[in-house]
Amino acid sequence: MEIGKKAEARTLVSESNTAKAVKSGNLDVFSTPMMVALMEEAACNCLGLESGQSTVGTYIAVEHLAASALGAEITATATLIAVERRKLSFELVAYEGDKEIGKGTHTRFVIDAEKFMSKVSK
Repeated sequence: MEIGKKAEARTLVSESNTAKAVKSGNLDVFSTPMMVALMEEAACNCLGLESGQSTVGTYIAVEHLAASALGAEITATATLIAVERRKLSFELVAYEGDKEIGKGTHTRFVIDAEKFMSKVSK
């Protein structure tokens, strides 16, 4: 995994990802939880994992800076800024067009998927 690698994820604001729909508010604007999910998707898109590997998110801190209406196209970008053994750190930014609507940092850990899932309570 290469420091400086970037990836993105995109979505359109629809009735299914508004604050009203996900119950994080009562307005028809792009919700903070869905912005965070889009940012995590962008971080996952940065990864070139080996067979049997996955990652888990362990930390995220974001600011949601501006509201986005139904129909807006949102792009989240993630940049890998540090690798410490299995710990991966990302810088995150979300945009509506050229306008920055969110930013933050995120940490993921590379894990063995089978071993991890064997420890998850059922």
